[in-house]
Amino acid sequence: MILTNKIPRNSENDYSEEMAQKRRDFASEKTASSLDNIGHYSIDPAVTAGNIENFIGVAQVPLGLIGPLLVNGEHAQGEFYVPMATSEGTLVASYNRGASLLRAAGGVKVSVVDDAMQRAPVFIFEDAREARDFGVWVDDNFDEIAAQAETTTSSGKLRNIQQFAAARMRYLRFNYTTGDAAGQNMVGKATFVACEWIMANYPGIQRYMLSGSMDTDKKHSQLNTLHTRGKRVIAEVTIPSALLEKVMGVTAEVLFKARSISQVGAFLAGSVNTGAHSANGITATFIATGQDVANVAESSAAIAYADIDHDGNYYLSITIPSLIVATYGGGTGLPTQQECLKMLGCSGAGKVNKLAEIIGATVMAGEISLMSAVLAGDWVTSHDALGRNR
Repeated sequence: MILTNKIPRNSENDYSEEMAQKRRDFASEKTASSLDNIGHYSIDPAVTAGNIENFIGVAQVPLGLIGPLLVNGEHAQGEFYVPMATSEGTLVASYNRGASLLRAAGGVKVSVVDDAMQRAPVFIFEDAREARDFGVWVDDNFDEIAAQAETTTSSGKLRNIQQFAAARMRYLRFNYTTGDAAGQNMVGKATFVACEWIMANYPGIQRYMLSGSMDTDKKHSQLNTLHTRGKRVIAEVTIPSALLEKVMGVTAEVLFKARSISQVGAFLAGSVNTGAHSANGITATFIATGQDVANVAESSAAIAYADIDHDGNYYLSITIPSLIVATYGGGTGLPTQQECLKMLGCSGAGKVNKLAEIIGATVMAGEISLMSAVLAGDWVTSHDALGRNR
């Protein structure tokens, strides 16, 4: 029996323009729709192997530019023009306005203060005491467990193992550094090898699962906020009140009081973010630079903090506890994504912390701009002029 509804595939060479065209024709026939724009692209289908299956074309997201964004980081230093991919009108204009203010204020100080990627297996025992004793053995044998894990990777390093007890289970949270890769697949493979060694060398384990969901892949958790997943990035800036009033139309005192009120609202809502909208900037830069966009689920968590110094200047910081970024692997090697990374000077080895700092500064630009717009009355009018309501 011939299945006429099966998507065309070629087991020998599925990443060709011929196969892409066959699938577009198939989809057009089955859905009675035109795929003319989806089928127009500049990349060679062959380069998408490892990034997509059943390739038919591209989803073209408009790409804008903000800058110059002045970053005072340990890895990113100087002015940057940041590509942002989005279909939300006013977004790029708002971030660009924020970048202008931050530059006038002397730039954004950004620090990467922690780095960890997790896989969290769970081991099941006869009872809680056996699980507790296993935890002691894990601590005593950490060096060998790490050695086993690191046989699978040249760049991943097992930093530590956190332990959590519940019922007759022992949850282990393996924390790795992963070099320039985001590292989810890397740490999964490494932890699997380590777990298999544990099973062969510790008696009494009934079974284990490679993930007991305490690694919280692509979903936020309070554990990530406390202990980091990916890069923990802190962006800080001090802005004179007169400059705020000149550029944004609001004073430091008004912004500070508004921040206090909005944090109460965030608490009442149970929000994972006490800031305004870090997900916008993170998502737009993620799409532009080939990051795994689903990681925005974790990366968008943020802790905003504001203060006023003795001279009336406005201090603002944004802590991003789970910024998952890469400059190697995944979608970062695709052609347009490579162009965006090169624009930022973030293509190649040793650039992941630089990218993290630039994204942290970008988030700060959007944060100060949106909060000011809400207070100055520009929020609705800007969307009327530039956004979806035009």
